[in-house]
Amino acid sequence: MYTEHLRIPVGAGSLHVERVGRAGPAVALLHGFGSCSFLWRAVAPRLADAGYTAFSIDLMGHGESDRPLDVPFGLGVQAEYVERALTALRLSQVALVGQDMGALVGLLVAGQRPERSSKVALLEPLDPDDLPGPAIRSLQRTSALSALSANALFGARPLLDPFLRDAVAVPANMPDLLVARYLAPFVGSGGAAQLLQRASAVTLSPEDRQRLGEVRGDMLLWTGDRDADDDLVARIERWRGVLPMASVRPIVVRPCGTLVAEDAPAALVSALLAWIA
Repeated sequence: MYTEHLRIPVGAGSLHVERVGRAGPAVALLHGFGSCSFLWRAVAPRLADAGYTAFSIDLMGHGESDRPLDVPFGLGVQAEYVERALTALRLSQVALVGQDMGALVGLLVAGQRPERSSKVALLEPLDPDDLPGPAIRSLQRTSALSALSANALFGARPLLDPFLRDAVAVPANMPDLLVARYLAPFVGSGGAAQLLQRASAVTLSPEDRQRLGEVRGDMLLWTGDRDADDDLVARIERWRGVLPMASVRPIVVRPCGTLVAEDAPAALVSALLAWIA
């Protein structure tokens, strides 16, 4: 299968983009916090097999993308970087798929250029009024405790390890080797500090938050994880309130954690193909 690794200059640095497939409608895949384009390794090839071209994008400061000093990493700025990359790739039409914070980035991209991106799949998206979200807040609390313990010697691992394991519904879907792979971008003495910096950047400006309410288009809301039915209903209605100008169609899959592409890649691709078509 045709695979190409690209580096796309976007001003503050370059984004790493993995392209899978040579022709067909474009699908841009945006990872969430604590992960990178590696998240889509079982999704992108399936999309390409179905006749699409998948672009797995490392957000700025994540994965193999650049990590420039003294530049903002907020969600609105990340959307600008992604928009510039899509322009450089000459993608006039693209379906956006985003996981947790990547879902918010995708919505902001769609808000900037609705003629290019009228479809956004929201995979366990973060609540824009409760950022950075419970899981990241837990990671930040752990960092305050680990700074006073021997765990501080192990860099980002004490922070990211429990975060990743709690993000899947089936523990076998996050084995030790997979945790190590996700930890790779944060190895070294400065890894924990970089991870915490990215956590503190999971924010929306008031203007960006307002822009979400103006987004139009077709939104697929993938939800479920381990919530009770009443919680699911409330979450779906919550997102219809966040996106009053858009069409929000929910899909509930269990068991499935927040890292949808690790728990249910085949079911995810099946849902995406039906939605895009």
